[in-house]
Amino acid sequence: MDAVKEYILQNWALILVLGAFIIMLMVTVFLDKITIIRLIILILSIFALSIIVFVEFYLTDKGGYYDARKVLMAIRYSATPVVIALVLYTLVKKAKWYVLLPSLLFVIVNVISIFTGIVFDINKDTGDLIRGALGYLPYIGVGGYSAVLIVILVIQSNKQPTEIIPIVFLALAFVSGLVLPFIFGKEYSKIFCTTIAIALFDYYVFLILQLTKKDALTGLLNRQAYYASLRYGAKDITAIVSIDMNGLKTINDTYGHLAGDEALWTLGYCLRRSAKSKQLVFRIGGDEFIIVCRKSSKVELDQLIERIKDNVSETSYSCSIGYCYSEKEAKSIEEMARESDKMMYADKAFYYSKTGKDRRVVDNK
Repeated sequence: MDAVKEYILQNWALILVLGAFIIMLMVTVFLDKITIIRLIILILSIFALSIIVFVEFYLTDKGGYYDARKVLMAIRYSATPVVIALVLYTLVKKAKWYVLLPSLLFVIVNVISIFTGIVFDINKDTGDLIRGALGYLPYIGVGGYSAVLIVILVIQSNKQPTEIIPIVFLALAFVSGLVLPFIFGKEYSKIFCTTIAIALFDYYVFLILQLTKKDALTGLLNRQAYYASLRYGAKDITAIVSIDMNGLKTINDTYGHLAGDEALWTLGYCLRRSAKSKQLVFRIGGDEFIIVCRKSSKVELDQLIERIKDNVSETSYSCSIGYCYSEKEAKSIEEMARESDKMMYADKAFYYSKTGKDRRVVDNK
């Protein structure tokens, strides 16, 4: 009973954060069921790891229990990269289960270390940790997963400060897990779970806030964000690009709306890959997209169009593109939007003329 009280006292902040996290997940209507399940598994994993860490240090203070401590250390060293891998699996859209495989390899190596000391061992005279030949492997695992996660989150973002800052905060939490153990020693392990939990909770709150201005399907900015963007700093807008997917109705009618959703997500991903920091991508309708370019030169606009064509050409889909460039407020936003749409519709008409398809008829070939 004393041990339970001590655990609660040491981990009360963690318990509160994880409890609040689960409550928010239970009442949220913004996330899909699979993401919620993954987050709950992640929360339970962090909670279980906190218990393991507590028991390990509790036995250390008691003295002895070398075999039990080695088993607990193997679990702790294994769980840390597994938790970060679960974070990657949960936060990154389209992440596959096999991103967890490297973390499972770390588990195997750490289990082997119980008998060989290849990663860690315990000095039975002093009770201190002894690092083996692969003693830094757990840190390499955590560092590798953390780097991949942060890079992917940045790539998938709209590269605006409101999105980058929370990602930086998350990165800081992971970096602390790599650096602080060498500054504060093994005692840092006692706050590792709380650090990750708070970082994830903050990032989750950020995601909920972002959903008010993001398109749920593609992750791009939505129509409301587009109109807000036009109201703010309109004088900096030098170009507008209109994009419309070709043949979406055929895809929906022939293969179903799930295939249509996949097509829209893919086109949105191509546009996000193509845009630079001064070029915001919006989904304003079913298959209608707009890119607002701020302080972009004509050369930068041409390069953007070329990147879009190159990226879309790598898929099985196609799109029609129109644009309007204006220097020094020579044209209003409304004029630029009309000219961009006019060019896009002309491009679409040319596409259907060239392919011989009727956009109103389902092609069952």
